[in-house]
Amino acid sequence: MNKELLEALEVLEKERNISKDVMIEAIENSLITACKNHFGKADNVRVTMNKDTGDFAVYAEKTVVEQVEDPVLEISLTDAKMMSPRYECGDTVQIPLDSKKFGRIATQNAKNVILQKIREEERKSLYNDYYSMEKDVTTGIVQRYLGKNISINLGRVDAILNESEQVKGESFKPTERIKVYILEVKDTPKGPRISVSRTHPDLVKRLFESEVAEVRDGTVEIKAIAREAGSRTKIAVQSHDPNVDPVGACVGLNGARVNSVVSELRGEKIDIINWDDNPAYLIENALSPAKVICVVADEEEREAQVIVPDYQLSLAIGKEGQNARLAARLTGFKIDIKSETQAKEMGLFEQMGLQYGDAPEPEYPSLDEEEGQDAQEDYQEYDGQ
Repeated sequence: MNKELLEALEVLEKERNISKDVMIEAIENSLITACKNHFGKADNVRVTMNKDTGDFAVYAEKTVVEQVEDPVLEISLTDAKMMSPRYECGDTVQIPLDSKKFGRIATQNAKNVILQKIREEERKSLYNDYYSMEKDVTTGIVQRYLGKNISINLGRVDAILNESEQVKGESFKPTERIKVYILEVKDTPKGPRISVSRTHPDLVKRLFESEVAEVRDGTVEIKAIAREAGSRTKIAVQSHDPNVDPVGACVGLNGARVNSVVSELRGEKIDIINWDDNPAYLIENALSPAKVICVVADEEEREAQVIVPDYQLSLAIGKEGQNARLAARLTGFKIDIKSETQAKEMGLFEQMGLQYGDAPEPEYPSLDEEEGQDAQEDYQEYDGQ
């Protein structure tokens, strides 16, 4: 029986990640509880258990007295002498107890103590496992829709993908495997409650870490991310090794690495730019693919004035202002974009010490139609909030 007990404890330790020592302690406590239910008291009851063999002993410590007033706590000198002639009044005698004689109620209570401990330790183990995964990406299996929320199975526990954390337009089928970002893990009486996201910017960062070895080992650092989930993301990268091109590392051979991330994000466009400590160069890079004539950045006010060629204005602003908005979020600057003609009319060239006509020649056709003909009409200043 003791061998079977040890085997059961080993199974619990492997399958549910519950320590054998914790379960042995629970068994000892359950036997004490059984004694209390059987005898009415358990203050003097002691339990010892051999962790290697599974053998256990239950005994009561009783004080030797001339006249017994409480048989649960005391033993007469005569009875003690029968056990050993060396006992005298005031000594403590250990009396073995037969746990097999415990009543049904006492046994049931002992069983409940063990089961409760198993549930508590399993819940604690689950919480610790998934808490260590907080702010990371994992693969989940779509279970079912709960109203507008989605239940995602993460293996040993289900997580909730709330409507606010879902990408607009994305739909999933049951049993579909998807990547999710673990936002928060809360400990509750019913087990860990896990919230996940498909819209968080760090989802993109973690996906690049899994796909790009240079990002994973720290050679290439993702300095900033600006994301409009389901549409477009801009990331700024910097290399800590002069021999490693950060953008090329993230793009991969024939775009293999970035395409893998794009595929996981269901076709979301990703712009990868070089980080620069000079805010003017950073803003110029962030407005890519638009060409820029001049950038004047005020670091104290976190504002920047940008001049672009006339044919690049709507590309710089982007459809519905998206390109400028993401560039502002990425850099943290409030960006005011003006066309070459607008800048001339406002006298900005003179203020910046430039000559009108310094704009670069077009290297490719204007992408006005692709980025939206009405972008200029919709234009307004965007900050990085």
